[in-house]
This record gives sequence, structure tokens and C-alpha cells, in this order.
Amino acid sequence: MPRYANPGSDDAVVSFQPRYDHWIGGAYVPPVLGRYFENPTPINGQTFTEIARGTAEDVERALDAAHAAAPAWGKTSPAERAVLLNRIADRMQDNLEALAVAESWDNGKPVRETLAADVPLAIDHFRYFAGTIRAQEGSLSELDEDTVAYHFHEPLGVVAQIIPWNFPLLMAAWKLAPALAAGNAIVLKPAEQTPASIHVWLGLIADLLPPGVLNIVNGFGVEAGKPLASSARVAKVAFTGETTTGRLIMQYASEHLKPVTLELGGKSPNIFFDDVSATDDAFLDKALEGFTMFALNQGEVCTSPSRALIQQGHYADFIAAGVERTEQIVQGHPLDTTTTVGAQASNDQLEKILSYLDIGQQEGAKILTGGARAELGGDLEGGFYVQPTIFEGANHMRVFQEEIFGPVVAVTSFTDFDSAIEIANDTLYGLGAGVWTRNGSTAYRAGRAIQAGRVWTNCYHLYPAHAAFGGYKQSGIGRENHKMMLDHYQQTKNLLVSYSPKALGFF
Repeated sequence: MPRYANPGSDDAVVSFQPRYDHWIGGAYVPPVLGRYFENPTPINGQTFTEIARGTAEDVERALDAAHAAAPAWGKTSPAERAVLLNRIADRMQDNLEALAVAESWDNGKPVRETLAADVPLAIDHFRYFAGTIRAQEGSLSELDEDTVAYHFHEPLGVVAQIIPWNFPLLMAAWKLAPALAAGNAIVLKPAEQTPASIHVWLGLIADLLPPGVLNIVNGFGVEAGKPLASSARVAKVAFTGETTTGRLIMQYASEHLKPVTLELGGKSPNIFFDDVSATDDAFLDKALEGFTMFALNQGEVCTSPSRALIQQGHYADFIAAGVERTEQIVQGHPLDTTTTVGAQASNDQLEKILSYLDIGQQEGAKILTGGARAELGGDLEGGFYVQPTIFEGANHMRVFQEEIFGPVVAVTSFTDFDSAIEIANDTLYGLGAGVWTRNGSTAYRAGRAIQAGRVWTNCYHLYPAHAAFGGYKQSGIGRENHKMMLDHYQQTKNLLVSYSPKALGFF
């Protein structure tokens, strides 16, 4: 299908409700204070639904429901939980197109990405943790012939999860799948910019979950997110978003000594050594695609390769080819399957990106392509579009150091291995990085030397469920994905048992 119909129109694969309340205790309930907010699509800026505006009162009701459900859910067998997660995945697979179109309409990203990446990856995440929880084992240590230490994995209880607007369904899956697998009840707050697609998903799977195991409170950060993160009634807070907000989440959770996992911002270096251009072949083509990955999801990715470091020996040729590849990007209607870059998620984000385009030029960075708002007109008039932009400059500039979260890459050159690593690590962040080289030794040494939680080597923007993801420095605490995620949603119970009838002999 070259172009999907707008949701709610004739032949549309999905429709939104005119209003979404909070999902609490297995049912939709209106907000206590009776307030709602409008939710526009970034595609044309027009409101398509309204969302309950949650407050502390709604959070408390959700926590009541979660606490009522948590004991029974925590006692279900891993096999039961695995079956449920696989059923969720099946429902998603059966409704992949509807979810993909809903996500694009809510977020503005191209449907080709939601069809090929966002929704399939979310499905795989539920399947992965269905398998992982069944394979998880405790341990037994025989300290001596009469003394044994048993170690059991137990759920934390009720956990708070706050997800961002750049990958609404996928980020929900990243958090929900391990938390549910581990036996926790959840209160989830979606981002206020993109709250609708999660409710489309909920409509598909809600009957599978016992009431109260999953609760969704919509709303703004200060009004709903803060009371959730600062509540003494949650056992853990998981947050994905920008670093400034992450500091606040950590502060809120610390009031009651609650553990947190934080997946925060990044300013990821993407390093291209000279040997990348040694031959005009498939690998060079792959590397040029890797360069252009800064525009994936309109650059609204915490690990966006937003700093390209190109070795001087091939700099001129490679950057020229990179500009050409970037100018081949197709910007258009996000529901058109030929579109490769869609709309930014909100008008606020659009304005932020445009301000950085001005900042870069004021600092003396040179625009090699792009550099302005994209005026697409027609039925896209009023949408939030930015031209994919390449800046050329120096690493001390703000466009190199600050997270723009748009389709903007800042490019500079380096002389040798040591200078590449020095520039790569000259940042507050350490979430992701890319290394491109034909030399295996260089690839290994660079990957180990870069201060980042994930280093893509001769690839970029792969997100398999079984590869750990998370940051160094100010890019976060803890990890997402991989079986280690279960540890973030469980606590260890140790039974230290003596089978000897003899006293220790101290008293």
C-alpha cells in the first residue's frame, strides 16, 4: 500500500476515540478534576482526540488498583506470565498495520519505520521476555553439609514507569515487558505529546491482563509524573527522557529511597576512519547510510549519531557523498510508505530545532545542506517539518555539545586514532556511538576506548531485545533490554538455612 488513509477516514486501518480517559483497575475512568487536553497530530497540527489530564488524585487511584492486583499477579507462575506476554505479542502481530498507522499519526514518524521497526521490535520485546522469564533460575549454595543459601527472584511489587514521546509504543514495550515478566503491577504515564497510540494498543490487549496489573494515567509531567515518581507507594521508578528531567525524577524518587533506572540524553559520535573509503563497494554504501542515520525518526532518538567525526584523509570525498545521500531523503506525508522523514513530534520540538539552526550559524558553523523549516503545503500545511541539516564546524560549538533532538548532524574532522577518541569523549553524554572501519583491530580498540554504553561497530541504530542498552556519564543509570533487565524489576530473597540441630555455641 503506497499511502495509508488518515485514521478515521474511509478505508482507514485504525480510528481513534474522540476522548481517552485514564485506564485504572481494568476500566476507563474520567479524571478526578474533570480536565482534558487536546492532542494534535504532528502531520498537520490538527487536534484528533482529547486526553484526560491526570493529577495526584488520579495517580492515587491508579496506585490503589495496582496494589490490589500486585500480590496475586506476583504469585502467578513464570509460565503463566510468559503465555500472557506471548498473547500480547500475537495480538500486536495480528494488528501490526493498525498500530503502525496509529503511531505515525500520533508521533509524526514515517509509517515505513513503524511498520518495519517500531512495532516489530515492540512485539519481539514481549516475546523475548516471555522466553527469558521461563529460563530464569535462582541459585543454591551449599556452604557446608548442614547449611544452605537459597536465592529467589521476587517482584518488587508496584512500579512507576514514565515513557517519552519519540517511540511511544516501543518505549512502552521496553518497560512493560520486563516488568510484567518479573511479576510487577504497573502505573504507566505516557508522554503528554503522544498519549494516544498507547490507548489503541491497550484496546487490543486489555482483556488479557488481570484488572489493576497495568494502569495508565495520562497527563503532564508536573501534574501527573511528579506525584507518581515521588510516591512512597511505588517500589521503583523507570524513566526515559532528557537529562534535565531525569535529574528531577531521581530527586523525587530519592525522597523515599526508591531505586530508579534512567535512560537519558545523548550526543553520540559516529566515527568514520580513512579506510572506510578505500574501495567504492557495498561497505562504503553501508557507511554512508550509517552517516545519514542522523535523520532516522526525524533525529528524535537519544542515540542519534548527531556528531559525525570523519578522518581527514577521506574527509572531502566522504562528506560530499554524505551530503548527496542526505539530499536523497524523501520528506512527505508520514502515512506514505515512500516517505523517509516525517514530522517532528510537537510544535515545541520544532521550535527548539529551529532555534538550534540559528545558534549553529551564529557560532560560525557552516550549513552544508538543509537549515530551515520544511514547508510542504497541501494537506500537510500546519505540520511540524524540518529539513535534514548538516552543519560543519568544531566540537566546542553548542550544536556539537547540546542535544538538539532533530534531523541535524554536526560534522568535523580528526587526524588520527587518538584525536578521534578525544573528540568522541569530549561530551557530557555517553549513551551511544558508532565506529566505521575495515580494520578489526581499530574497531575493537575504538569501541573499548569510547565512553558510551553502546558502540555500534560498522552498523548503527540496531536495537535487538537481547543486547543491553544504556548510558555512561550523564546519559543514565541502569540498562534497558537484555535479560539483565529482570534484575531491575526484581529483588533477591536469600534464605540462609541451617539443617544442623547444634547451636553455634556463642551463648
